Amino acid sequence: MKKKIIILGIESSCDETAVSIIQENENDKPLILSNIISSQIDVHKEFGGVVPELAARSHVEKIDLIAKKAIEESNIKIEDIDAVAATAGPGLIVCLSVGLSFGKTIAQSLKKPFIAVNHLEGHALSPKLNSKIDYPYLLLLISGGHSQFLSVEGLGKYKRLGTTIDDAVGEAFDKTAKLLGIEFPGGPRIEEYAKKGNPNKYELPKPIINKGGCNLSFAGLKTAVLRVTKQIKTDQEKYDLAASFQKTVEEILYKKSKVAFKEFKNINRDRDNAFVVAGGVAANKKIREVLIKLCEEENFKAIFPPINLCGDNAAMIAMVGLEKYKKKQFDNLDHPAKPRWALDEEAIFLKGAGVRL
Repeated sequence: MKKKIIILGIESSCDETAVSIIQENENDKPLILSNIISSQIDVHKEFGGVVPELAARSHVEKIDLIAKKAIEESNIKIEDIDAVAATAGPGLIVCLSVGLSFGKTIAQSLKKPFIAVNHLEGHALSPKLNSKIDYPYLLLLISGGHSQFLSVEGLGKYKRLGTTIDDAVGEAFDKTAKLLGIEFPGGPRIEEYAKKGNPNKYELPKPIINKGGCNLSFAGLKTAVLRVTKQIKTDQEKYDLAASFQKTVEEILYKKSKVAFKEFKNINRDRDNAFVVAGGVAANKKIREVLIKLCEEENFKAIFPPINLCGDNAAMIAMVGLEKYKKKQFDNLDHPAKPRWALDEEAIFLKGAGVRL
């Protein structure tokens, strides 16, 4: 009987120390044998955001313990793994270096292949952990650091259709939460506040909503929220602003996704149309509902990772590792950490003043 491939995944690109072990399975959906995530909320709470040096120190302190726990929970021996996959970028270089070095050390000591993984590709393939998906598919990647539409043509083959020209949507959520006095990390709690508010109370801008194809912009929305918060006096007004912000983001993503659908169909004719939404913001239930409704209207199949795999985790890194292992796409142990690493490296950089749409 053929041995099923086992991959050890490591993630340390920002403020989650994570290790996971997955195993190849017959139905194309691997078994997650363990998926341990250690968050650093308490480390960064008093600063209202991630402090790179503190994040890196926390990774150094925890990664060995997290790896041992992942191996113990998986009920396998470390010698049973077939390869080690570790995030090499993008992210905070001081954080990336911890997990990357740790992964290389394990691979070298066990004499197993090493696989350097693009963190964004981890998100792109994360729905494969619970769904069977065929290439090509349309991807909306929405997180704290990234917001982009990509046509996923195959493993390592991406064509960017649109991106944010300034801030990521997750960053807008986090900034709005901070302005409303919600303790870090506040972005996910905006949805809770919004349930108590009137979504029509405040009229907020939707930058480049009718131009720029499926490119996105959230800086103007953040600025508008800042102006409104200076006039807020009651908790109810906070709830109303959260609801208005949530509704505005939903409308932006609905409209821009619709444009992306059209662009995707133009380059992938006569295909089954699948729309994958991944990244931390994909855990927002209202955004999911809006995008599922759009998919029903446009005859696309909506696919999301499980809620617990939307944020940064090592199972998605191991998933990429498994796909690359099958194609024998291994990396040398001198592979560098890459704080900037686009999925579509031929796409034009679209940030900063002077961007023309």
